[in-house]
Amino acid sequence: MELDIQCEEMSPSRWAELLSTMKSCKTIRLDDCNLSSNNCEDLSSIISTNPSLTELKLNNNELGDEGIEYLCKGLLMPSCSLQKLWLQNCNLTSASCETLRSVLSAQPSLTELHVGDNKLGTAGVKVLCQGMMNPSCKLQKLQLEYCELTADIVEALNAALQSKPTLKELSLSNNTLGDTAVKQLCRGLVEASCNLELLHLENCGITSNSCQEISAVLSSKSSLIDLSVGDNKIGDSGLALLCQGLMHPNCRIQKLWLWDCDLTSASCNNLSRLISTKESLTEISLIDNNLRDSGMEMLCQALKDPRSKLQELWVRECGLTTACCKAVSSALSVNKHLKVLHMGENKLRDAGVELICEGLLHPNCNIQSLWLGNCDVTSACCATLATVMATKQCLTELDLSYNPLEDEGMRKICEALRNPSCNVQQLILYDILWSAEVDDELRALEESKPELKIVF
Repeated sequence: MELDIQCEEMSPSRWAELLSTMKSCKTIRLDDCNLSSNNCEDLSSIISTNPSLTELKLNNNELGDEGIEYLCKGLLMPSCSLQKLWLQNCNLTSASCETLRSVLSAQPSLTELHVGDNKLGTAGVKVLCQGMMNPSCKLQKLQLEYCELTADIVEALNAALQSKPTLKELSLSNNTLGDTAVKQLCRGLVEASCNLELLHLENCGITSNSCQEISAVLSSKSSLIDLSVGDNKIGDSGLALLCQGLMHPNCRIQKLWLWDCDLTSASCNNLSRLISTKESLTEISLIDNNLRDSGMEMLCQALKDPRSKLQELWVRECGLTTACCKAVSSALSVNKHLKVLHMGENKLRDAGVELICEGLLHPNCNIQSLWLGNCDVTSACCATLATVMATKQCLTELDLSYNPLEDEGMRKICEALRNPSCNVQQLILYDILWSAEVDDELRALEESKPELKIVF
Protein backbone atom coordinates (compact mmCIF):
# COMPACT_ATOMS: atom_id res chain seq x y z
CA MET A 1 0.00 0.00 0.00
CA GLU A 2 1.21 3.50 -0.91
CA LEU A 3 0.37 6.89 0.57
CA ASP A 4 1.22 9.76 -1.80
CA ILE A 5 0.14 13.25 -0.72
CA GLN A 6 1.67 16.52 -1.86
CA CYS A 7 0.95 20.19 -1.14
CA GLU A 8 -1.74 19.62 1.47
CA GLU A 9 -2.14 21.52 4.72
CA MET A 10 -2.51 19.01 7.57
CA SER A 11 -5.31 19.68 10.05
CA PRO A 12 -5.18 17.66 13.31
CA SER A 13 -8.14 15.53 12.22
CA ARG A 14 -6.65 14.86 8.78
CA TRP A 15 -3.31 13.93 10.37
CA ALA A 16 -4.99 11.50 12.78
CA GLU A 17 -6.82 9.90 9.86
CA LEU A 18 -3.58 9.48 7.89
CA LEU A 19 -1.69 8.01 10.84
CA SER A 20 -4.09 5.09 10.86
CA THR A 21 -3.43 4.51 7.15
CA MET A 22 0.36 4.80 7.53
CA LYS A 23 0.52 1.80 9.84
CA SER A 24 0.28 -0.56 6.85
CA CYS A 25 1.97 1.49 4.09
CA LYS A 26 5.04 0.33 2.20
CA THR A 27 5.70 3.85 0.81
CA ILE A 28 4.81 7.19 2.43
CA ARG A 29 5.19 10.46 0.56
CA LEU A 30 4.24 13.71 2.30
CA ASP A 31 6.09 16.39 0.32
CA ASP A 32 5.09 20.04 0.85
CA CYS A 33 2.56 19.22 3.57
CA ASN A 34 3.57 21.88 6.09
CA LEU A 35 4.82 19.27 8.52
CA SER A 36 6.94 20.27 11.53
CA SER A 37 8.89 18.61 14.32
CA ASN A 38 5.56 17.96 16.05
CA ASN A 39 4.60 15.48 13.31
CA CYS A 40 7.95 13.70 13.49
CA GLU A 41 7.23 12.05 16.84
CA ASP A 42 4.23 10.30 15.25
CA LEU A 43 6.26 9.39 12.17
CA SER A 44 8.98 7.94 14.39
CA SER A 45 6.42 5.61 15.90
CA ILE A 46 5.23 4.56 12.42
CA ILE A 47 8.81 3.87 11.33
CA SER A 48 9.48 1.65 14.34
CA THR A 49 6.16 -0.24 14.30
CA ASN A 50 5.51 -0.72 10.57
CA PRO A 51 8.02 -3.32 9.32
CA SER A 52 6.65 -3.08 5.75
CA LEU A 53 7.62 0.62 5.43
CA THR A 54 10.60 0.86 3.06
CA GLU A 55 10.36 4.38 1.60
CA LEU A 56 9.69 7.71 3.34
CA LYS A 57 9.60 11.07 1.51
CA LEU A 58 9.27 14.25 3.57
CA ASN A 59 10.72 16.84 1.19
CA ASN A 60 9.96 20.56 1.57
CA ASN A 61 8.71 20.45 5.16
CA GLU A 62 10.03 22.56 8.06
CA LEU A 63 11.10 19.56 10.16
CA GLY A 64 14.26 21.16 11.51
CA ASP A 65 16.98 19.45 13.54
CA GLU A 66 14.52 18.69 16.33
CA GLY A 67 12.25 16.81 13.92
CA ILE A 68 15.12 14.70 12.61
CA GLU A 69 16.06 13.79 16.17
CA TYR A 70 12.55 12.38 16.66
CA LEU A 71 12.63 10.53 13.32
CA CYS A 72 15.97 8.94 14.04
CA LYS A 73 14.67 7.38 17.26
CA GLY A 74 12.39 5.29 15.08
CA LEU A 75 15.09 4.69 12.47
CA LEU A 76 17.42 3.27 15.14
CA MET A 77 14.90 0.67 16.32
CA PRO A 78 15.73 -2.94 15.31
CA SER A 79 12.22 -3.31 13.87
CA CYS A 80 12.86 -0.51 11.30
CA SER A 81 13.12 -1.73 7.69
CA LEU A 82 13.37 1.64 5.94
CA GLN A 83 15.47 1.61 2.77
CA LYS A 84 14.93 5.05 1.22
CA LEU A 85 14.79 8.35 3.12
CA TRP A 86 14.13 11.73 1.46
CA LEU A 87 14.66 14.88 3.55
CA GLN A 88 15.32 17.51 0.88
CA ASN A 89 14.74 21.14 1.90
CA CYS A 90 13.69 20.35 5.48
CA ASN A 91 15.57 23.19 7.22
CA LEU A 92 18.30 20.90 8.54
CA THR A 93 21.71 22.09 9.72
CA SER A 94 24.96 20.37 10.65
CA ALA A 95 23.34 19.54 14.01
CA SER A 96 21.22 16.87 12.25
CA CYS A 97 24.27 15.11 10.86
CA GLU A 98 25.37 13.55 14.16
CA THR A 99 21.93 11.94 14.51
CA LEU A 100 21.93 10.78 10.88
CA ARG A 101 25.47 9.42 11.35
CA SER A 102 24.12 7.14 14.07
CA VAL A 103 21.47 5.84 11.65
CA LEU A 104 24.02 5.23 8.89
CA SER A 105 26.23 3.36 11.36
CA ALA A 106 23.47 1.21 12.84
CA GLN A 107 20.85 0.67 10.14
CA PRO A 108 22.03 -1.65 7.32
CA SER A 109 18.61 -1.56 5.63
CA LEU A 110 19.08 2.12 4.63
CA THR A 111 20.33 2.26 1.03
CA GLU A 112 19.27 5.78 -0.06
CA LEU A 113 19.71 9.10 1.71
CA HIS A 114 18.55 12.34 0.05
CA VAL A 115 19.42 15.41 2.11
CA GLY A 116 19.95 18.08 -0.56
CA ASP A 117 18.80 21.69 -0.13
CA ASN A 118 19.78 21.74 3.54
CA LYS A 119 22.52 23.87 5.11
CA LEU A 120 24.53 20.92 6.35
CA GLY A 121 27.84 22.51 5.47
CA THR A 122 31.19 20.82 5.10
CA ALA A 123 31.47 20.11 8.82
CA GLY A 124 28.09 18.35 8.88
CA VAL A 125 28.74 16.17 5.83
CA LYS A 126 32.13 15.16 7.24
CA VAL A 127 30.16 13.67 10.14
CA LEU A 128 27.88 11.81 7.67
CA CYS A 129 31.00 10.42 5.99
CA GLN A 130 32.08 8.94 9.33
CA GLY A 131 28.77 7.08 9.45
CA MET A 132 29.27 5.82 5.91
CA MET A 133 32.63 4.33 6.89
CA ASN A 134 30.98 2.04 9.45
CA PRO A 135 30.94 -1.56 8.13
CA SER A 136 27.21 -1.78 8.92
CA CYS A 137 26.40 1.02 6.48
CA LYS A 138 25.18 -0.30 3.12
CA LEU A 139 24.36 3.03 1.49
CA GLN A 140 23.98 2.93 -2.30
CA LYS A 141 22.70 6.45 -3.11
CA LEU A 142 23.77 9.73 -1.51
CA GLN A 143 22.31 13.05 -2.64
CA LEU A 144 24.01 16.22 -1.32
CA GLU A 145 22.95 18.96 -3.74
CA TYR A 146 22.81 22.53 -2.41
CA CYS A 147 24.38 21.59 0.94
CA GLU A 148 26.85 24.50 1.10
CA LEU A 149 29.84 22.21 0.67
CA THR A 150 33.32 23.50 -0.10
CA ALA A 151 36.55 21.96 -1.36
CA ASP A 152 37.40 20.80 2.17
CA ILE A 153 34.79 18.03 1.98
CA VAL A 154 36.64 15.93 -0.60
CA GLU A 155 39.12 14.22 1.73
CA ALA A 156 36.27 12.90 3.90
CA LEU A 157 34.26 11.86 0.82
CA ASN A 158 37.19 9.98 -0.65
CA ALA A 159 37.75 8.14 2.63
CA ALA A 160 34.07 7.14 2.63
CA LEU A 161 34.26 6.05 -1.02
CA GLN A 162 37.28 3.88 -0.28
CA SER A 163 35.40 2.05 2.44
CA LYS A 164 32.02 1.82 0.72
CA PRO A 165 31.95 -0.58 -2.28
CA THR A 166 28.13 -0.51 -2.20
CA LEU A 167 27.85 3.17 -3.24
CA LYS A 168 26.37 3.52 -6.73
CA GLU A 169 25.09 7.11 -6.94
CA LEU A 170 26.72 10.34 -5.74
CA SER A 171 25.22 13.76 -6.38
CA LEU A 172 27.21 16.85 -5.35
CA SER A 173 25.68 19.40 -7.73
CA ASN A 174 25.35 23.07 -6.78
CA ASN A 175 28.20 23.12 -4.27
CA THR A 176 31.27 25.36 -4.67
CA LEU A 177 33.88 22.63 -4.99
CA GLY A 178 36.15 24.06 -7.72
CA ASP A 179 38.71 22.35 -9.94
CA THR A 180 41.22 21.34 -7.27
CA ALA A 181 38.60 19.50 -5.22
CA VAL A 182 37.01 17.83 -8.26
CA LYS A 183 40.42 16.60 -9.41
CA GLN A 184 41.02 15.14 -5.95
CA LEU A 185 37.56 13.55 -5.93
CA CYS A 186 38.12 11.97 -9.34
CA ARG A 187 41.47 10.52 -8.31
CA GLY A 188 39.70 9.01 -5.30
CA LEU A 189 36.96 7.55 -7.52
CA VAL A 190 39.51 5.92 -9.82
CA GLU A 191 41.13 4.22 -6.81
CA ALA A 192 37.89 3.38 -4.96
CA SER A 193 36.42 -0.11 -5.09
CA CYS A 194 32.85 1.18 -5.49
CA ASN A 195 31.07 0.57 -8.80
CA LEU A 196 29.72 4.09 -9.18
CA GLU A 197 26.87 4.34 -11.71
CA LEU A 198 25.83 7.98 -11.34
CA LEU A 199 27.96 11.08 -10.75
CA HIS A 200 26.34 14.53 -10.77
CA LEU A 201 28.60 17.59 -10.56
CA GLU A 202 26.40 20.35 -11.99
CA ASN A 203 27.35 23.93 -11.09
CA CYS A 204 30.41 22.95 -9.07
CA GLY A 205 32.83 25.57 -10.44
CA ILE A 206 34.45 23.13 -12.87
CA THR A 207 36.50 24.35 -15.85
CA SER A 208 38.51 22.52 -18.51
CA ASN A 209 41.24 22.07 -15.86
CA SER A 210 39.23 19.25 -14.23
CA CYS A 211 38.23 17.45 -17.41
CA GLN A 212 41.31 15.22 -17.74
CA GLU A 213 40.58 13.73 -14.29
CA ILE A 214 36.86 13.30 -15.05
CA SER A 215 37.89 11.62 -18.29
CA ALA A 216 40.05 9.18 -16.29
CA VAL A 217 37.00 8.21 -14.23
CA LEU A 218 35.04 7.56 -17.43
CA SER A 219 37.73 5.34 -18.89
CA SER A 220 38.41 3.40 -15.68
CA LYS A 221 34.87 2.97 -14.29
CA SER A 222 32.83 0.94 -16.76
CA SER A 223 30.03 1.00 -14.18
CA LEU A 224 29.53 4.78 -14.68
CA ILE A 225 26.47 5.20 -16.91
CA ASP A 226 25.13 8.64 -15.86
CA LEU A 227 27.35 11.75 -15.81
CA SER A 228 26.16 15.32 -15.44
CA VAL A 229 28.56 18.25 -15.53
CA GLY A 230 26.02 20.83 -16.72
CA ASP A 231 26.31 24.50 -15.76
CA ASN A 232 30.11 24.34 -15.63
CA LYS A 233 32.27 26.40 -17.99
CA ILE A 234 34.33 23.56 -19.44
CA GLY A 235 34.27 24.95 -22.99
CA ASP A 236 35.29 23.19 -26.20
CA SER A 237 38.73 22.31 -24.82
CA GLY A 238 37.19 20.62 -21.78
CA LEU A 239 34.73 18.69 -23.93
CA ALA A 240 37.60 17.41 -26.08
CA LEU A 241 39.28 16.04 -22.94
CA LEU A 242 36.03 14.45 -21.71
CA CYS A 243 35.58 12.75 -25.07
CA GLN A 244 38.88 10.92 -24.62
CA GLY A 245 37.34 9.09 -21.68
CA LEU A 246 33.88 8.83 -23.26
CA MET A 247 35.32 7.19 -26.38
CA HIS A 248 37.41 4.71 -24.38
CA PRO A 249 36.32 1.09 -24.92
CA ASN A 250 35.78 0.67 -21.16
CA CYS A 251 33.28 3.55 -21.02
CA ARG A 252 29.63 2.45 -21.01
CA ILE A 253 28.01 5.88 -20.61
CA GLN A 254 24.25 6.01 -21.21
CA LYS A 255 23.21 9.48 -20.02
CA LEU A 256 25.38 12.58 -20.54
CA TRP A 257 24.28 16.07 -19.49
CA LEU A 258 26.38 18.96 -20.81
CA TRP A 259 23.90 21.83 -20.60
CA ASP A 260 25.28 25.39 -20.40
CA CYS A 261 28.92 24.32 -20.67
CA ASP A 262 30.10 27.09 -23.02
CA LEU A 263 30.25 24.69 -25.96
CA THR A 264 30.21 25.93 -29.56
CA SER A 265 29.93 24.29 -32.97
CA ALA A 266 33.64 23.45 -32.58
CA SER A 267 32.63 20.72 -30.11
CA CYS A 268 30.17 19.11 -32.49
CA ASN A 269 32.78 17.12 -34.38
CA ASN A 270 33.71 15.30 -31.15
CA LEU A 271 30.05 15.03 -30.11
CA SER A 272 29.15 13.60 -33.52
CA ARG A 273 31.81 10.92 -33.22
CA LEU A 274 30.44 10.08 -29.78
CA ILE A 275 26.80 9.88 -30.93
CA SER A 276 27.61 7.81 -33.99
CA THR A 277 29.97 5.29 -32.38
CA LYS A 278 29.17 4.99 -28.64
CA GLU A 279 26.27 2.55 -28.84
CA SER A 280 25.65 2.66 -25.08
CA LEU A 281 24.79 6.39 -25.24
CA THR A 282 21.01 6.87 -25.16
CA GLU A 283 20.55 10.43 -23.81
CA ILE A 284 22.48 13.66 -24.25
CA SER A 285 21.58 17.20 -23.13
CA LEU A 286 23.28 20.11 -24.88
CA ILE A 287 20.80 22.77 -23.74
CA ASP A 288 21.97 26.40 -23.76
CA ASN A 289 25.16 25.87 -25.74
CA ASN A 290 25.90 27.98 -28.81
CA LEU A 291 26.01 25.08 -31.29
CA ARG A 292 24.42 27.04 -34.15
CA ASP A 293 23.09 25.47 -37.37
CA SER A 294 26.48 24.17 -38.48
CA GLY A 295 26.89 22.24 -35.23
CA MET A 296 23.37 20.81 -35.39
CA GLU A 297 23.96 19.63 -38.94
CA MET A 298 26.98 17.65 -37.73
CA LEU A 299 24.90 16.07 -34.95
CA CYS A 300 22.19 15.14 -37.46
CA GLN A 301 24.75 13.44 -39.66
CA ALA A 302 25.77 11.35 -36.64
CA LEU A 303 22.13 10.42 -35.98
CA LYS A 304 21.98 8.90 -39.46
CA ASP A 305 24.81 6.49 -38.62
CA PRO A 306 23.33 3.01 -38.14
CA ARG A 307 25.53 2.54 -35.05
CA SER A 308 23.84 5.43 -33.22
CA LYS A 309 21.41 4.27 -30.53
CA LEU A 310 20.59 7.73 -29.14
CA GLN A 311 17.02 7.96 -27.83
CA GLU A 312 16.93 11.49 -26.37
CA LEU A 313 18.48 14.68 -27.76
CA TRP A 314 18.06 18.00 -25.92
CA VAL A 315 19.14 21.04 -27.96
CA ARG A 316 16.93 23.77 -26.50
CA GLU A 317 18.31 27.32 -26.76
CA CYS A 318 21.27 26.38 -28.96
CA GLY A 319 21.12 29.23 -31.50
CA LEU A 320 19.36 27.13 -34.15
CA THR A 321 17.33 28.52 -37.06
CA THR A 322 15.32 27.29 -40.05
CA ALA A 323 18.63 26.57 -41.80
CA CYS A 324 19.31 23.37 -39.83
CA CYS A 325 15.80 21.92 -40.13
CA LYS A 326 16.35 20.09 -43.43
CA ALA A 327 19.19 18.16 -41.75
CA VAL A 328 16.95 17.44 -38.73
CA SER A 329 14.21 16.16 -41.04
CA SER A 330 16.65 13.94 -42.89
CA ALA A 331 17.93 12.45 -39.61
CA LEU A 332 14.37 11.80 -38.39
CA SER A 333 13.54 9.96 -41.61
CA VAL A 334 16.49 7.58 -41.11
CA ASN A 335 16.90 7.17 -37.33
CA LYS A 336 14.54 4.62 -35.77
CA HIS A 337 15.85 4.94 -32.20
CA LEU A 338 15.27 8.62 -31.35
CA LYS A 339 12.25 8.96 -29.04
CA VAL A 340 12.64 12.43 -27.46
CA LEU A 341 13.63 15.65 -29.25
CA HIS A 342 13.80 19.00 -27.40
CA MET A 343 14.25 21.91 -29.81
CA GLY A 344 12.48 24.72 -27.93
CA GLU A 345 13.82 28.29 -27.63
CA ASN A 346 15.25 28.20 -31.17
CA LYS A 347 14.16 30.40 -34.11
CA LEU A 348 12.92 27.53 -36.26
CA ARG A 349 9.85 29.40 -37.53
CA ASP A 350 7.04 27.90 -39.62
CA ALA A 351 9.28 26.97 -42.55
CA GLY A 352 11.65 25.06 -40.28
CA VAL A 353 8.92 23.19 -38.43
CA GLU A 354 7.26 22.28 -41.76
CA LEU A 355 10.57 20.65 -42.78
CA ILE A 356 10.87 18.82 -39.43
CA CYS A 357 7.32 17.52 -39.87
CA GLU A 358 8.34 15.89 -43.16
CA GLY A 359 10.83 13.79 -41.22
CA LEU A 360 8.36 13.12 -38.42
CA LEU A 361 5.87 11.71 -40.92
CA HIS A 362 8.39 9.24 -42.33
CA PRO A 363 7.63 5.60 -41.39
CA ASN A 364 11.10 5.22 -39.86
CA CYS A 365 10.50 8.00 -37.32
CA ASN A 366 9.44 6.84 -33.83
CA ILE A 367 9.40 10.16 -31.94
CA GLN A 368 7.32 10.00 -28.76
CA SER A 369 8.06 13.43 -27.23
CA LEU A 370 8.56 16.63 -29.24
CA TRP A 371 9.28 20.03 -27.69
CA LEU A 372 8.88 23.11 -29.90
CA GLY A 373 8.14 25.80 -27.30
CA ASN A 374 9.02 29.40 -28.26
CA CYS A 375 10.14 28.51 -31.79
CA ASP A 376 8.29 31.35 -33.60
CA VAL A 377 5.63 28.94 -34.84
CA THR A 378 2.32 30.49 -35.98
CA SER A 379 -1.10 29.22 -37.03
CA ALA A 380 0.27 28.79 -40.56
CA CYS A 381 2.13 25.68 -39.41
CA CYS A 382 -0.68 24.12 -37.39
CA ALA A 383 -2.30 22.17 -40.22
CA THR A 384 0.94 20.24 -40.72
CA LEU A 385 1.41 19.76 -36.97
CA ALA A 386 -2.18 18.50 -36.79
CA THR A 387 -1.39 15.95 -39.51
CA VAL A 388 1.58 14.71 -37.49
CA MET A 389 -0.56 14.45 -34.35
CA ALA A 390 -3.28 12.50 -36.13
CA THR A 391 -0.92 10.27 -38.10
CA LYS A 392 1.97 9.38 -35.77
CA GLN A 393 0.49 7.18 -33.05
CA CYS A 394 3.90 6.97 -31.39
CA LEU A 395 3.70 10.72 -30.54
CA THR A 396 2.42 10.99 -26.96
CA GLU A 397 3.85 14.35 -25.78
CA LEU A 398 3.95 17.70 -27.58
CA ASP A 399 5.03 21.12 -26.31
CA LEU A 400 3.96 24.17 -28.33
CA SER A 401 4.22 26.75 -25.53
CA TYR A 402 5.00 30.44 -26.10
CA ASN A 403 4.11 30.32 -29.79
CA PRO A 404 1.51 32.76 -31.27
CA LEU A 405 -0.88 30.06 -32.52
CA GLU A 406 -4.05 32.07 -31.78
CA ASP A 407 -7.55 30.67 -32.29
CA GLU A 408 -6.96 29.65 -35.90
CA GLY A 409 -4.02 27.43 -35.03
CA MET A 410 -5.54 26.09 -31.82
CA ARG A 411 -8.69 24.94 -33.63
CA LYS A 412 -6.54 22.83 -35.96
CA ILE A 413 -4.77 21.35 -32.94
CA CYS A 414 -8.16 20.58 -31.34
CA GLU A 415 -9.32 18.93 -34.55
CA ALA A 416 -6.28 16.66 -34.46
CA LEU A 417 -6.94 15.76 -30.82
CA ARG A 418 -10.47 14.65 -31.76
CA ASN A 419 -9.09 12.27 -34.37
CA PRO A 420 -9.33 8.67 -33.06
CA SER A 421 -5.82 7.99 -34.40
CA CYS A 422 -4.28 10.77 -32.28
CA ASN A 423 -2.44 9.29 -29.31
CA VAL A 424 -1.13 12.53 -27.74
CA GLN A 425 -1.48 12.17 -23.96
CA GLN A 426 0.23 15.38 -22.83
CA LEU A 427 -0.10 18.68 -24.67
CA ILE A 428 1.78 21.65 -23.20
CA LEU A 429 0.47 25.10 -24.14
CA TYR A 430 1.90 27.68 -21.74
CA ASP A 431 1.33 31.37 -22.50
CA ILE A 432 -0.74 31.03 -25.68
CA LEU A 433 -3.64 33.44 -26.11
CA TRP A 434 -6.98 32.00 -27.25
CA SER A 435 -10.66 32.83 -26.93
CA ALA A 436 -13.19 31.53 -24.41
CA GLU A 437 -14.63 29.31 -27.16
CA VAL A 438 -11.28 27.58 -27.72
CA ASP A 439 -10.84 27.27 -23.96
CA ASP A 440 -14.20 25.47 -23.74
CA GLU A 441 -13.15 23.22 -26.61
CA LEU A 442 -9.91 22.22 -24.86
CA ARG A 443 -11.69 21.47 -21.58
CA ALA A 444 -14.31 19.40 -23.39
CA LEU A 445 -11.53 17.41 -25.07
CA GLU A 446 -9.93 16.66 -21.71
CA GLU A 447 -13.25 15.43 -20.37
CA SER A 448 -13.92 13.22 -23.39
CA LYS A 449 -10.39 11.76 -23.40
CA PRO A 450 -9.39 10.78 -19.83
CA GLU A 451 -5.91 9.83 -20.98
CA LEU A 452 -5.29 13.38 -22.30
CA LYS A 453 -3.69 16.05 -20.10
CA ILE A 454 -3.54 19.60 -21.41
CA VAL A 455 -1.16 21.88 -19.49
CA PHE A 456 -1.65 25.64 -19.86
